[in-house]
Amino acid sequence: MSDQFSTEISDRICTHMNDDHASAIVLYAQAYGGQPDATSAQMLAIDADGMDLTAQVNGETVPVRVKFDRTLADAEDAHHTLIDMVKQARKVAK
Repeated sequence: MSDQFSTEISDRICTHMNDDHASAIVLYAQAYGGQPDATSAQMLAIDADGMDLTAQVNGETVPVRVKFDRTLADAEDAHHTLIDMVKQARKVAK
């Protein structure tokens, strides 16, 4: 994990996303993680290059790695990137 994404920062982002934005995590798994049939998902970790999720797909829990299109600079960059990704996924889903 990079210096920009300490365990504490990763845990804080994951807790926030899992508690407040569960539907966005499902979209990440569906749109970017190659799991279009995911019905639920959790964010386990985030680093400068991507995020690790687990998703429920056809009754099974599967690991999902979503890579970012670039290396992120810090937690603020992650915040903006995650928002942009969910907006894009919602556009595609319509």
